[in-house]
Amino acid sequence: MQQLGFWDNLEVANKVCQRLKKINNELSLWKDLLDKIDLMKELINLGENINDSEVTSVINSVSELEISILLNKEYDSYNCYLEIHPGAGGTESCDWASMLLRMYERFLEKNNFQYKVIEYLEGEEAGIKSVTLHIVGDYAYGYLKEENGVHRLVRISPFDANKRRHTSFASVLVTPEFDNNIDINIKEEDLKIDVYHSSGAGGQSVNTSNSAVRITHLPTKTVVTCQTERSQLRNKEIALELLKNKLYQKELREQEKVKKEISGNVSNIDFGSQIRSYILEPYKLVKDHRTGYENTDPFKVLDGDIMPFIKSSLLKK
Repeated sequence: MQQLGFWDNLEVANKVCQRLKKINNELSLWKDLLDKIDLMKELINLGENINDSEVTSVINSVSELEISILLNKEYDSYNCYLEIHPGAGGTESCDWASMLLRMYERFLEKNNFQYKVIEYLEGEEAGIKSVTLHIVGDYAYGYLKEENGVHRLVRISPFDANKRRHTSFASVLVTPEFDNNIDINIKEEDLKIDVYHSSGAGGQSVNTSNSAVRITHLPTKTVVTCQTERSQLRNKEIALELLKNKLYQKELREQEKVKKEISGNVSNIDFGSQIRSYILEPYKLVKDHRTGYENTDPFKVLDGDIMPFIKSSLLKK
């Protein structure tokens, strides 16, 4: 950063600054822990008692470092995209998808992640048909990749006049936001681009023109949409970036599949596999089926308190 001309290329300079920030944050965690341990050693040498809060503080610091060490995969430090799609079940599942959206928005706000809704499609009667968030923050993908999978809700339906218990499903897909220098060749003739009026949140000004963009990559049938900006051109740029990320992710999955076939260790990892249940009736429980971690206060979890589930999943791995 001291070099002459460092700021001439803002894109490179910003990446270096982000890298420096991450390194400093990690170092500060270690320094904080070592300072606490040194203080406890001094108190012991002086014959002083160490209270429970000081011990708890050290335990929390160790736990935080333990998680940071686990976030060491290639793309863990990247920003990411999070998509929510309701399963079969009509209005019930659409409403469940909107509940999940609220849960993730609360989680992101509590943990100082920045996010933006780049695609939002309302359900016909209630809830949402699909939504995509762009999430920015340290290790956004590393944390949120643990949410990949199907989420199951059991409750007394607010849409059932007979107050019967219903089970709803919604899927969550998290992909990293790859660098812009990804070598993915997208041919213009392979794209079908549609424009339409924006819908959902955003105010009347968003809906006055055909600003929303939907791009279909014909060879892979991959569809992306963006309606967050008033400019159709800007929405197209964002949608193309998201498409590039999705195609790259697809390529990575294909490569990983080939690696497993070569090694003779092929396991079917089904995106439709249920990872977590949120039970509101006949009892209250949220259970992660991968780790066995449970919380008997589902409303607290649905208000964004999902970090314990994410950490338990990282530790399990």
